[in-house]
Amino acid sequence: MKAMILAAGFGTRLWPLTVSRTKPAIPFLNRPLIAYTIEYLRQYGITDVIINLHHEPASVREQIGDGSQYGVRIHYSVEEPEILGTSGALDAVRDLLGTDTFIVVNGKIITDIDLASALATHRQRNALATLVLKPNAKRERFSEVLVTADGRIEKFGGFPAPTADAGQAAPLMFTGIHLMEPGIFAYIPRGVFSDSVRDVYPQAMADGKVIAAHVALADSAWYELSTIARYLEISLAFLARQGQAAIWDEGCEIAAGAELTRSVLWRRVRVESGARLTECIVGDDVVIPAGAEFQRSVIVPAAAAPLSERPEKALPGTVVGDLLVVPF
Repeated sequence: MKAMILAAGFGTRLWPLTVSRTKPAIPFLNRPLIAYTIEYLRQYGITDVIINLHHEPASVREQIGDGSQYGVRIHYSVEEPEILGTSGALDAVRDLLGTDTFIVVNGKIITDIDLASALATHRQRNALATLVLKPNAKRERFSEVLVTADGRIEKFGGFPAPTADAGQAAPLMFTGIHLMEPGIFAYIPRGVFSDSVRDVYPQAMADGKVIAAHVALADSAWYELSTIARYLEISLAFLARQGQAAIWDEGCEIAAGAELTRSVLWRRVRVESGARLTECIVGDDVVIPAGAEFQRSVIVPAAAAPLSERPEKALPGTVVGDLLVVPF
């Protein structure tokens, strides 16, 4: 069985952390985020992996290489000049995916959802595609997926209301894990941008094909790191399990008298004496001046992320000396 990891997105909500790398290439606990997805697939014996790239493609290639360090073989599909979308990405490699069931996973998640159980559901339902869902107990801003009594996807809805009525079950949300049969290509247009949820699955459903739901156990671990706040929150949760309150990568220098509280430092960061960082994410090659204080901010070199290039969905920032500071 083969798998495809979707890694082509711009990561605009994570800007400026993604100014020089694609979202799945950002470090999480000092390892590239996409490495967790590769290892997840490897646990289930999947060793042939395709990764699509568009924004800053070298940022994945340089860290992951041919996949041999993870016990897998990787083929890269670089989408140029335009990004192709979640189904357009599959169209570009349909010949590589072959004639068997294949897995598609979003490259921005960390999970322990039982993939073997999801595959069993897929085969039992004789589905063209199966989407792995999870109860959204916290009613976070993930689109709701409605499921029929016989386990088919009925429709894709909007965000759930922040509070529930008494006794109301938690809404279901999509985890970014799909299982598909090659027959799905009959619904994917050739050579254009297309999205699985908006374009492809509705057509297949209207044609009577089974697009099934596999609902993962409520206590399955699943983390999605698509915003700055979620990136820090999840990083700190993992660190707390290890008894740590902060983490820094190779080449960092923390001067005597500097204070780090619930913060994440990437490579070659220097924090000078008397500086204080609280709930901050600090990008590569930043120097935090002596006595400076920052709270709940992303900090990167201003030269690397001009404000004039800030994406529409990104948070606003301010230039402070040589630094770009983005509060969140």
